Amino acid sequence: MDFSKVKSVYFIGIGGIGMSALARYFKAMGYAVSGYDRTPTLLTTEMEKEGILIYFEDNVSLITEEYKNQISTLIVYTPAVPGNHLQLNYFKEHLFTVKKRSEVLGLLTYLQKGICVAGTHGKTTVSTMIAYLLKESAVDCSAFLGGVSQNYKTNLLLAEASDYVVLEADEYDRSFLRLRPYLALITSADADHLDIYGDDSHVKESFCEFAALVKPNGVLLTKKEIDLTFKVPDEVKHFSYSLNNRSADYYAENLQLSNGLYQFDLHTPERIITNIRVGIPGLVNVENAVGACSAAHLVGVADEEIRASLPQFKGVRRRFDYRIKRDDLVLIDDYAHHPEEIKATVKSVRALYPHKKLTGVFQPHLFSRTNDFHREFAESLSLLDDLILLDIYPAREEPIAGVNAQMIMNLVQLPVKILSTKKELINNIKQLKPEVLLMMGAGDIDKEIDKVVEDLK
Repeated sequence: MDFSKVKSVYFIGIGGIGMSALARYFKAMGYAVSGYDRTPTLLTTEMEKEGILIYFEDNVSLITEEYKNQISTLIVYTPAVPGNHLQLNYFKEHLFTVKKRSEVLGLLTYLQKGICVAGTHGKTTVSTMIAYLLKESAVDCSAFLGGVSQNYKTNLLLAEASDYVVLEADEYDRSFLRLRPYLALITSADADHLDIYGDDSHVKESFCEFAALVKPNGVLLTKKEIDLTFKVPDEVKHFSYSLNNRSADYYAENLQLSNGLYQFDLHTPERIITNIRVGIPGLVNVENAVGACSAAHLVGVADEEIRASLPQFKGVRRRFDYRIKRDDLVLIDDYAHHPEEIKATVKSVRALYPHKKLTGVFQPHLFSRTNDFHREFAESLSLLDDLILLDIYPAREEPIAGVNAQMIMNLVQLPVKILSTKKELINNIKQLKPEVLLMMGAGDIDKEIDKVVEDLK
């Protein structure tokens, strides 16, 4: 598309983490930016302070004249927006240029060297970690992040000279197939979004299609344990990484835990980078760090730059995010919303606090995901000591008959488990007297976490 004619950009679903990064980008580039979202959040409040006008009512009359010129206005929307959305249909009917978020990001990867991180879990932390390592090195980068960086307090990073752009490659709605990576990193390829894909085989097929999109003379970097055969052209270099699988090209050895943080030596194809310290806790983040350091190494970040900057990485908002850290109580906030993510997070917390009672609060995300994986959710949540389970957060979905949080609760193998409303949550938490409290979910549980933190402090 011809960006030279575009003067204003209107976002439908502007409050989404990926959409907001793109909105901030266009604002930084000098375009007029406005948009719609369903409800106010911390992110929309931050954007409004930055001068972006946001509406919370799906009303065509709210759209100002500045955004009603078909030639100079670009419309960007998220596939999570329902098909009956009035504003979106107005723009389509009046023949505006209407693009999905992934299409616009795809254009950027054609123009620059895209470092695109895909995976059913882990991609937000890994992509933010890669962006941090590049930003703190001579290589530098721009980045569209799927979470708010705790180091930079934003989900958008800009570079003046670097051609590298780091972004999440989202498998939902097959969005990542619109990208053209220079370096593609795949952290995982577990079954998810079966409402889109139908079954696990189509999920895996889609990840293989994504891997095949790497530009000539580019790089494919995949987690060794992913059981897929990636077919890449001869001019694309394929490397693997792993936490501790010595048959991988990159892996960690001499792993040590000190004061709640891990240190390791990174084995690379050419040499060993010693004494790398991870700045955020959890064994799951050592694996994330191996992936991120491998990508940074492959695009020219020096060993000493990796060693110096990784200990200063503070993580991502709502990813293994300490909200309370006292001797008598620890509260960790985490975005985990897939059974494998929950399992990895619980095991990581358990390794850090082996002698403390681990209480979990979980809000299931989507009726379809609950229906597809209620057995797997129950298995992962049974690794806790106590569980408080909230109702399903529907997001973009209408209810499915017979699908509810009770489906998970019935299968959880714990002596203490409570099905709770949000209103009852704080009292139920106090009743369980937690030592380590792990609150998980991708819905609006973050609003409840703020209330819990305030009350328990």
